[in-house]
Amino acid sequence: MKTLMTTSALAITMMAGAAYAETSACLITKTDTNPFFVKMKEGASEAAAANGIELSTFAGKYDGDVETQVAAVETCIASGAKGILITPTDSRALVPVVTQAREAGALVIALDTQFEPADAADATFATDNFKAGVLIGQWAKAKMGDDAANAKIALLDLNASEISVDYQRDNGFLQGFGIDIKDPTDIGDEDDPRIVGNDVTNGSPDGGRTAMENLLQVDPDINLVYTINEPAAAGAYEALKSFGKEEGVLIVSVDGGCPGVQDIAGGVIGATSMQFPLLMASKGIEAIKAFAETGEKPQNSEGLDFFNTGVELITDEPVDGIPSITSAEGLKKCWG
Repeated sequence: MKTLMTTSALAITMMAGAAYAETSACLITKTDTNPFFVKMKEGASEAAAANGIELSTFAGKYDGDVETQVAAVETCIASGAKGILITPTDSRALVPVVTQAREAGALVIALDTQFEPADAADATFATDNFKAGVLIGQWAKAKMGDDAANAKIALLDLNASEISVDYQRDNGFLQGFGIDIKDPTDIGDEDDPRIVGNDVTNGSPDGGRTAMENLLQVDPDINLVYTINEPAAAGAYEALKSFGKEEGVLIVSVDGGCPGVQDIAGGVIGATSMQFPLLMASKGIEAIKAFAETGEKPQNSEGLDFFNTGVELITDEPVDGIPSITSAEGLKKCWG
């Protein structure tokens, strides 16, 4: 996948190709390196080919690259795209440009990460990210048993923008673990003494390692680590290992990519909540086709402000009362 700014010729080629298609659409992801977004592109591309839709794809250069995503939306507007699928790298900053896209007649669907407000997009196809956090929090509390009362928790979040997917997973984990959350749309405002601190990772292994190293300097006795995703979890484990502290520390995460599920099997991660990015993307393409043909827009799941694509807890150490599947079962469902 190329980023939008790699070459102006790329954008021109995409626009020209879309002009000859009966229905054109765009997929804009946060990056082209995270396996989650690689699988999302695969799902969108396969669904577009099956539905006769000309698909142009764009990606930010890094998680948090608002400028490139804004430029991508503007390119999609100029090309006359009938629909735009986007994983917003900043759920607030991108609202003005996606509003412009909707005013131009495009169906805008958020994937994985909701806009703020959610109705800035026509629809969202996503995991219930709060529930994903709750599941790993509940599992960690049950796994630690009486020791949960004396937990020392490191929270490895996404970035300083505190977008919806970031605070939903973080606060879901805390609630699942039994910690009183204050503002459910804020990160780091809790006063529970078990929380050592928060740091940001940009969802990458390098970021996870640095964040873990920083928090170990605050308290070397951390025994529970929450991470925004599995690449960050892998980095956190490497940091713990370099300090000789990989034993006796629980790591929990969210995503369910094949490398993360393999890390469950290898004992690196204790539990993770699996998402389904291919389903998000394919459902998004199907919605664009329906909108192009009938003007119909997708409906939310009952009681939610998004379409829920599901979540499953993956662990090889199940606990009573929390449904889960093993890493072997998870490898049959994973992606990336």
